Amino acid sequence: MITKSIPNLFTLGNLSLGMIAILLASEGRYSLAAIMVVVAMLMDGLDGRIARALNAQSDFGKELDSLSDMISFGAAPAYIMYSVSFQEAPIALAWIVTCLFPICGALRLARFNVRPGIPGYFTGLPIPAAGGVLATLSLFSKDISAPFMMIATLLLAYLMISSLKYPNLKKVGLPKKAVWIAPLVVLFSIALAVLFSEQLSMFVFIPLVLYAIYGMTHNIDLILARSRKKKKKRERDETSL
Repeated sequence: MITKSIPNLFTLGNLSLGMIAILLASEGRYSLAAIMVVVAMLMDGLDGRIARALNAQSDFGKELDSLSDMISFGAAPAYIMYSVSFQEAPIALAWIVTCLFPICGALRLARFNVRPGIPGYFTGLPIPAAGGVLATLSLFSKDISAPFMMIATLLLAYLMISSLKYPNLKKVGLPKKAVWIAPLVVLFSIALAVLFSEQLSMFVFIPLVLYAIYGMTHNIDLILARSRKKKKKRERDETSL
């Protein structure tokens, strides 16, 4: 029974870090708030792997994971971005953009839970990646204007509900013996986060953005390849006639 509950403890840790991120942002500690979202991503990545390693997967755990993701990667990053960058924008516009991000995140999670996906791929940008990009992007608010931040927020929201394909990195397994090391990894990550919050957040920002961009460029390549294939087919048909 205890073994079956271990993955859920990591999921609840993910949820707790999301709430802590919101509380930190409300106190103006934005760098630390952003890194809490990043550490929550680590927890989110571990809970599924631990569940598979312990053969403790369940519908309850799946639903709990989605609810936790809504807080940690939907509400928390949106609130951080709103607090740090949207304050000088028209309030109605700021509220709409801020709300659209978790709304699209909820739609993304609901679709993931009810529709079978393509093996090895996610349909739409996963909400942890979108939330991680938004939270770490907020750290550049001094150098990037609010209108650009709003456009970036809307783009990330769209990518979550889009039909673009993203590689499923969660399928990478975790050996059963490594399960008991996972809490130490999390504690070490939190210690690094507290000591080097701003530097670590900006460092994590780069691979997250590259992952988000990958889906767009990969799908553009597929569309161009299909277009070229159709063109060649038309040319063959015209030649045969």
